[in-house]
Amino acid sequence: MRFSKNNDVLGTANRGNPAESSLCTLCRADCQGKCETWLSSLVGRKLLYPRDFGLVTAGANNTTHVGVSYNSLRIQGYAYGAHGIAKNLSKDPDDCIFPNVDLTTEFGYEIKTKSRIPLMTGALGSTFIAAKYWDSFAVGGALIGIPIVVGENVVGVDKESTITKGKVTKSPELDRRVDTYLRYYDGYGAIIVQMNVEDTRNGVAEYIAGKYGDKCIIELKWGQGAKDIGGEIQVTSLEYALFLKKRGYVVDPNPELPEVQEAFKQGAIKSFARHSRLGGTNLDTVDLVREDFMKSVDYLRSLGFKRISLKTGSYGMEELAMAIKFASDAKMDLLTIDGSGGGTGMSPWNMMQSWGVPSINLHSKAYEYASILAAKGQRVVDLSFAGGFALEDSIFKGLALGAPYTKLICMGRAIMVPGFLGANIEGVLHPERKEKLNGNWSELPKTVSSIGNNAEEIFASYFDVQKKVGKNEMKNIPLGAIAIWTMADKLSCGLQQLMAGARKFAVKEISRRDIFAANRETAKETGIAHIADINDETAKKILNS
Repeated sequence: MRFSKNNDVLGTANRGNPAESSLCTLCRADCQGKCETWLSSLVGRKLLYPRDFGLVTAGANNTTHVGVSYNSLRIQGYAYGAHGIAKNLSKDPDDCIFPNVDLTTEFGYEIKTKSRIPLMTGALGSTFIAAKYWDSFAVGGALIGIPIVVGENVVGVDKESTITKGKVTKSPELDRRVDTYLRYYDGYGAIIVQMNVEDTRNGVAEYIAGKYGDKCIIELKWGQGAKDIGGEIQVTSLEYALFLKKRGYVVDPNPELPEVQEAFKQGAIKSFARHSRLGGTNLDTVDLVREDFMKSVDYLRSLGFKRISLKTGSYGMEELAMAIKFASDAKMDLLTIDGSGGGTGMSPWNMMQSWGVPSINLHSKAYEYASILAAKGQRVVDLSFAGGFALEDSIFKGLALGAPYTKLICMGRAIMVPGFLGANIEGVLHPERKEKLNGNWSELPKTVSSIGNNAEEIFASYFDVQKKVGKNEMKNIPLGAIAIWTMADKLSCGLQQLMAGARKFAVKEISRRDIFAANRETAKETGIAHIADINDETAKKILNS
C-alpha cells in the first residue's frame, strides 16, 4: 500500500484509513480535512509540490513495491523525443513544455463526444448524498467539460415523480439533474443517464427520449465494482420505506410486516435498506444474454438515442468478454469497466472487501480481450476504466494500461469530495443558504481559514471560473463547483507534467510502454514489462554498437 495516513511532504492527512486510491475508506460529507483530494479542492495545483519551499528538501518513499495493484506500476520517462505535438507547434524545446500537453479526448462510434480532460464521473444515483450535492457536481462537471452520469433509481425513489400504468410521466428530480448540467454545457462532456432493472420497467429511456432527445447518452447497467447485487439506499422513515415497497423495490426488513412496524415503533429497528433487483435472471446461456442485449440496444436506438453506453462491474472473465464483445458488436459508444476497489454510497461492507476482480487485474484482461477483437479486424468499443482512481498518476497509469482502447478514467468518490467541501464552505459564508446547500459546518475550520476567509481567497481557481462564466454569473455558481474545477486543475496540471516527461503531448499518444511493472508478479498479471526488462534489448544494442 502506497498511502499512509499522513503525508508530511504535502501536509495532508487522512481522517480514516486510506484506500488504494488515497481516499479514506469512509469519506464523510462533513469532513474538515485534509486528504490530498480534499486539500487540492482549495489550493489546486500548488499541492503538486512539497510544502515549505526554501526550508525543506524532499524525497520519495514509494520505491519498494509489494503485491499487485496500480501502485505497483510506475511511469516511464524518456530523455529524448516528442510525440503528439500540436500542428501549430514545433519540436523546439520552447514548444515542448508541459502546459502545451493536449488533454482533450473523445469517444463514440459514429458521433464523437469530446471531453476537455480524460475524466468522467461515476454514476451518481439515488443515494441521498448524490441528490444533496448534485448542483455542485453537475455545474462543476459541465464547466470543466467532462461527462457526468446520472445513476440508477433516481425516478423510483423520487416521491414527486409520477408513474402511470407502470411508466414515468413526470420526474422533477431527474429533470433537475439533466437541466442543471445542460445549463452550462458548452460542447465538451455529456450527460449520461443510467438504467437498471427498475428504471427499464419504469420507462426511464422513453421519458428521456421524449423530453431530451439526443441531448443525453443512455446507459445500460450490468453492475459496478463495489458489489454484485443491485443498488441500495437506507431510509429512516417507515412511511418512506412503505412508499418504496409499493414502488416495487425490495425493502429490508419488510416494512409491511406488523412485527417490523412494531419493532420500528419501539426503536429496535431504526432504518430500512432499499435494494434493486438483479438483472438477467431469466437468461441461462451466453447466447440468450447476447440476444437480449442486442434487442435492448436496438430498442433504445428505435427511441431515437444516437449514443448508447454500457457500465459493467468486476464480474469474472466471461462477463468481461461478453461486455467487450457485445458492446463492440452493437457499435456502442462507450463501455465503462469498474473494478473492485470502486466506491459506493451504500453497499454491504464485507461484500466490498471480498467480492469481485480487483481493478488492475480486470483492466489488464480488458486490454487483452480488446486486443483479441482488434487482431481479428473488429473495431473495439471505446473504454473507460473505473475503480479506485483519485490522483493524476493513477489517471496516467489507467490510460496507459488500456491503451489504445481506453479514452477516459472514471472517478466516483474523488470527484464528490470537492462538492461536499464547497457546500460546507458556502454554508458558512452564506448562512441563509446553509440548509438548501446541505452545509455541515457552523464555522470555517482551521484547515480552511488558514487559507482564506472568503471564496476569492480560499479557492485558487476562483478567478479562472469567473473568466469562463463572467463576473455577473458567479453568484449562480456553487462553491462546490468551483472546488471541483480547482481539484480538476490540479489533476490536469499533474497529468500534463507526467505526459511531458513521457514525451507524450496528446492523450492518444499514451501507450503501454509508458509504464512498467515494479515487481515480477505485477508484470505477469498485467502483461506490462518489468522495470529491468523494458527497453533492455535496445539498451544492450547501444552498449554493443
